[in-house]
Amino acid sequence: MSEALAVSTISRVRQWNDRLRLPENGGGLSQDAEWCEIRENGHWRRLRFHDYHEIYERPGLYEYLFYELLECQSPRRVVSLLGEVREDLDPGEPLRAVDLGAGNGLVGQELRAIGAREVVGIDIIPEAREAAERDLPGVYDDYLVADMTDPDEKTRKRLRALRPNALTCVAALGFGDIPPAAYRHAANFVSPGGLLAFNIKAEFLDARYTHGFSEMMRRMVNDGVVRLEATRRYRHRRSAAGDPIYYTAMVATKLKDIPESFLIEEPK
Repeated sequence: MSEALAVSTISRVRQWNDRLRLPENGGGLSQDAEWCEIRENGHWRRLRFHDYHEIYERPGLYEYLFYELLECQSPRRVVSLLGEVREDLDPGEPLRAVDLGAGNGLVGQELRAIGAREVVGIDIIPEAREAAERDLPGVYDDYLVADMTDPDEKTRKRLRALRPNALTCVAALGFGDIPPAAYRHAANFVSPGGLLAFNIKAEFLDARYTHGFSEMMRRMVNDGVVRLEATRRYRHRRSAAGDPIYYTAMVATKLKDIPESFLIEEPK
């Protein structure tokens, strides 16, 4: 990051110092129901943490909420684990990555830091691309706004041209933000021998979760679709109440495409 961009980022984030508040004692909320309030035009307005389109529209809000207040570490921890695995495996070719659920570009920035030559971001909401282009220009070679449950031909053509040898998906699995079908489509663009790097809430690895991404991931391992290379449990961030939330970062080598039969619908 250039010095000018770094100064701009600090200014953008610090404007929220006195304009954001969390519920008292965290509000006793589950992770997918957490919210904050922001002050705009003299009034306080409530936003859910998952109201990403509204958060991205406000420069610096995402970084202040998740990184300054709640101490999120996931982009750095997942991508650094990916970098370690690549060093161990010595792939002998430059990193060409797809960043699924790219948001405002913080994972893309970490990918560049470990030497990625090409990075294509994908998100389903246009506000994410606008935020990345506004706040971190040049991090992505391309940023596609696409529904990966049914990618259009333009998206397919761009990903085929990239010939990705890595897929990252950070803090976007397990709560329905990215459906298993979307992850499957994205992963199947990665060539055999490429790496899949992602994280998931530690509890979702429990055998009780027999649906969604948790079950698909278990099937991928058990049926030899991937080979696990590294896992690491770490503190993803703090909750609105200040309690640690633990995730597990995972890096796996893709051995073959994920079959459609691995998709298990969420219970109704």
